[in-house]
Amino acid sequence: MSLGLFIFFLMVVVTVVAAVAVVTSQNLVNAAMWLMVALFGAAIAFVLLQATYIAVIQVLVYIGAIAVLIVYTIMLTRNPDEKYGPGVNKQWPIAAALSLVLFLGLAYFYYTLPQTDVLAPALSGDLNAISQLGALLVSPNAYVLPFELASILLLAALIGSIVVAWRK
Repeated sequence: MSLGLFIFFLMVVVTVVAAVAVVTSQNLVNAAMWLMVALFGAAIAFVLLQATYIAVIQVLVYIGAIAVLIVYTIMLTRNPDEKYGPGVNKQWPIAAALSLVLFLGLAYFYYTLPQTDVLAPALSGDLNAISQLGALLVSPNAYVLPFELASILLLAALIGSIVVAWRK
């Protein structure tokens, strides 16, 4: 087994364990810290895919901004003596089954649709890469869908932090 493959499998195991710890942790601060570990695992995956720009954005935006915002929100709005209920409720098998069905459905569509092998245009080396990437981010034939999905994810994180900070 090569070193790169070993690092990949180690990253996968750490990311999956951290993701499970996020949803099963009884302490919100611990769950936020596990979220940072899971997001860092995704950044390592981007590095292994040689997408260093996206890895840096992953660390800066998601770990450096969103996760830290969540931690500050939890620490500023929650009573430290407040006891939380169990991290898992009696409906977790239904959620796990629905997640598995969703995953299998997405995998089925990914492997059966003919458009899945279409790649976005590669960046050429002769132009300024950052300005070319900026133009491709808003081009309808390139990266506009991932760009808009990232903005929706940022909006969801903002709404989530407002919900956590909301006084009952």
